[in-house]
Order: sequence, then structure tokens, then C-alpha cells
Amino acid sequence: MSPRHAGAPPPPPPAVYIFGDSTLDVGTNNFIPECAARADFYFNGIDFPYSKPTGRFSNGLNTADQIVRLLGLKKSPPPFLYLVNDPSNFQKNILQGANFASGGSGVLRDTGKAKRVIPLEEQIQHFSTIRSNITNMTGSEEATDKILSKAFILISIGSNDMFEYLLNLSKPMSLAEFNATLISTYEYHIKTLYELGARTFGILTVPPIGCTPFARAVFTGNNSCFEPAQAMAVQFYFDVGSSLEQFSSTVQDMKYSVGNTFLMTGVLTGDMLAFGLKNIAAACCGNGTYGCNQTASFCSNRDEYLFWDQFHPTQRASELVALTLFGAAEPIMVPMNFSQLLGVNI
Repeated sequence: MSPRHAGAPPPPPPAVYIFGDSTLDVGTNNFIPECAARADFYFNGIDFPYSKPTGRFSNGLNTADQIVRLLGLKKSPPPFLYLVNDPSNFQKNILQGANFASGGSGVLRDTGKAKRVIPLEEQIQHFSTIRSNITNMTGSEEATDKILSKAFILISIGSNDMFEYLLNLSKPMSLAEFNATLISTYEYHIKTLYELGARTFGILTVPPIGCTPFARAVFTGNNSCFEPAQAMAVQFYFDVGSSLEQFSSTVQDMKYSVGNTFLMTGVLTGDMLAFGLKNIAAACCGNGTYGCNQTASFCSNRDEYLFWDQFHPTQRASELVALTLFGAAEPIMVPMNFSQLLGVNI
């Protein structure tokens, strides 16, 4: 370590703006009237401080929490919908970040519509509101650009789009058409965020959703992984990587890191005992067809499970994913990992 680094305090963590689905939702859906995709009830949160169900689809901290902890933040940026209900602190808080992620949402506008969640397009509209408020504070668009250029944009979304397509028996389009629509819409959203001032992107792609307890129970019925869902997740990773590489080549000041969550989950499950995991197929709380709630059974050895419920990772699995995002090399992290992207050491 050089003398300059030895005595110098670490740089302050960047502002973090978080977009996506239940992987990163820290309570957004609690604030949506009539939302049918909520987790603000027991046994969710059993390992959160004071065993409090917060709206996270987890037994404790979720992936958003684990990532911002590694950045040096003591707690996750709160939901945007929480911030707008606290107008006296709104302007101060938005400079530190906000979480727009909504469980059940998707890249496509209609994904999760029946559950009254907030799609990615609307999440980005909320970010635009934050930009306008920052400009009101700074007095100039240039000053706002400078502030937002230093922020970290974290995105994890796509699983719900795929599940809804697979569950729709009257397919409105072919698989090839769906994949093309999904990536073109995703690319449009990335470009919109860039136009709003975002410059540094951390991307999580879709994990092996065909191996979730839900997919094992509903699609195959014999506890094996559902390969069509697996193939969609893999295709999405390659499409996202290609899209970001192409778009970033047309602009000068964009940085990004793509986490291949499909591959990293495969590493965890392929050597599960080395990571302290003993069950990579079943839900700790509930099962493949019964969600986690206060009437469900749940396991006591939660750190040994990959899945907390039908779809979502346990607190321990989320921690392992976050550490991988910051520490892994290609091909899991492309073209760099989060530590290299953000200049942090963990």
C-alpha cells in the first residue's frame, strides 16, 4: 500500500440510486395502495434487526443492502415513495440516493400490472423527479449533471418478465420476438437513464430462475430445473452485455459492470458446501407453491439455504452474491467488477 493511501481516509460512498424488482426492493411496495406483491409481514424479516418485516423479500438483508454495505453505507437508501412522504428531509436525502425497486415489476410496462407494482419505466420517471429537485437546489442543469455523474446506478430486473411470458398459455408473441422486445426495451431504459445524467451502472442480470422452488414445482413437478426458463436467463445476459458494450462505445463517459448472476449462482451451487450451503433447491419458508407468510413453515438453519421463499435468496445467499459482484473477475463480471468500477476495496 502506498503512503498516500495508508494515511488517507477512504473516499465517501457515492450516492446510490437503485432500480429493479424484488431482488432490490427495500419496501417500495409497502407504500402502494392495493399492491398484491408485498413482504411486510412475518416470517419475512425474521433475521432483520428486531425481527422486523420491512417489505424485503428476505429473512433479513437483501442484495441491495449487501451491496451498499460493501460501499461503506451503514444502511440502504430508503424507498423513493418513503422519501416523498417526508418532505422536510426530501432534498437532503435524495442527494444520498433512493431506492425505486418494486417487487413484481419488470422491464416491460405491463409486467406485474395486475399486482399494481411500479414498472421500470415509472421508476425512471421517479428518478427524473429527483433530478428536477436537485436542479432546483443547484440552480443549473450543469451542476446537476456533475452530481449525478458521480452516482452509482444499480439495476436488477427481468425475471418477472420471463415468468409472466412462460405462464401465459396464449403467447402473444414468439420467444424470439419476446426476447427482442425485452432487450430493446431494456436498452431504451438505459439510454433514458443516461440522458438523465446517470454515468456509472452496476447491472445484475437474471439468475437461474428455472431452478427456483417455484419453477421446480410449477413447471416440471419433479424437482428438476425448468430448462426453457434457464435458456431465457442465459440469453438475456448475452443480450444485455452486447447492448451495453455497443451503447457505451457511442458515448465517452459511461462506465458499467455486468454481473452474470446466472453463472455466479452456478458457482455457488456447484460447490455449495464450500460456501456453507446445504440446500439449493427448496424454500426455507413455505415451498414451491406456497409463499412465505405467518402460516408457513420455515427452516431454522437459514444460512444453509440458497432460497428463502419460492423465488428469493436468503440473507446469506445475498451476501455471497454481493461479495462476488465486488470481487470476481471475468467471465462472472464484465468488463470489470464493482470494486474496479467504483474504486473501492473490500
